[in-house]
Amino acid sequence: MIRFDQVHKQFGSHVVLRDVSFTVQRGETVVIVGFSGAGKSVCLRHMVRLEGADSGLVEVDGQAIDLLNRKEMRALRSRFGVLFQGAALLQWMSLFDNVALPLRERTSLGEAEIAKRVEERLEWVGLLDAAERLPAEVSGGMQKRAGLARAMVMDPEILLYDEPTSGLDPVTSRSIDELMLRTNRERGATSVVVTHDLISALAVGSRILMLHEGQVVEYCAPEAFVKSEVKVVQDFLAAQQITG
Repeated sequence: MIRFDQVHKQFGSHVVLRDVSFTVQRGETVVIVGFSGAGKSVCLRHMVRLEGADSGLVEVDGQAIDLLNRKEMRALRSRFGVLFQGAALLQWMSLFDNVALPLRERTSLGEAEIAKRVEERLEWVGLLDAAERLPAEVSGGMQKRAGLARAMVMDPEILLYDEPTSGLDPVTSRSIDELMLRTNRERGATSVVVTHDLISALAVGSRILMLHEGQVVEYCAPEAFVKSEVKVVQDFLAAQQITG
């Protein structure tokens, strides 16, 4: 379980998160949406302490992560897998080696076991045949899938997705949605997704949280979200031509 309690964050005079409170339950998929600059990605980074709160509390399974020492924080982060915006693959490494990287850096597994795990994850995302290709040799959608395979290779309990469909065409975006749904359904991971793509949000989310000017303005199931009477939510829906 992830819990934000009155989390406040600002950079200089610019307030990004204004006393944000919400809970992500184990096994659910929470999607954070909002206009650009609403604080979505900053919120995500707080979950693994890539950003620290100026005030308030971030907890993972009851642990206040700002109080953890370096060793404890490393152990906590090992429970997370992150799909970064743009996939963040190392361009000089094959897809296989990109996916293998966390295993080689953070475990003592032999190469035979690493190869077995990497091939399983690449097969899961439909990329086994492209294992030896470089990121520049594959499409943006394939890079996102390779990034997901890397995020999954350590069998994390919690998956964080930062704009997983950004820059992709609609068909490829929907294939990424299906992969996220399948990952949640078959592996039981808790997932937090940050996206501008409301079609994706409505497809994959157990609940949708909307941030506006650093504040939570709505947090509910998808079917309730599209019927929300909050004006900024309706403006956001209308901008993507979605009606309740």
